[in-house]
Formats: sequence, structure tokens, C-alpha cells
Amino acid sequence: MLDNNRDAFGERVIRSVTANTTQNGIDLLREAAAIPIKPHTVRFPLEEVNHALQKLKAGSFQGAAVLTM
Repeated sequence: MLDNNRDAFGERVIRSVTANTTQNGIDLLREAAAIPIKPHTVRFPLEEVNHALQKLKAGSFQGAAVLTM
């Protein structure tokens, strides 16, 4: 289950794995293009970044916050 406090705040470590081949990537993108992926996003102007973070922390919406410029 998604826990915004745990998942969106705090330090993170990013790791890269290069075990996939170029063909794996091509196949994945081909499959993704064939199905209707509809991400849930909420847009916030860059000036409202603090408001966006407060809403994320409070769990006020589902999906991803997108900052626009």
C-alpha cells in the first residue's frame, strides 16, 4: 500500500540496473503503446510547490503531483 509519508519524503538511494537488453526496452515500449495507460496526475504551478507537498503529505489525492512552469 502506498504510504506518502514513507514514500515521498526522506532520503532515497537510486540504483541503476543494466541487465535488460535494448530489445527488452523496445518490447516493453511496444506493449505499453498497445494498452491504454492513463496515469493520474494533479498539476501545480511551480510557485505552489509547498502547497503540492502539503497535499501529498496529507494524502489529499491519488496519483502524482506535476509541477508546471
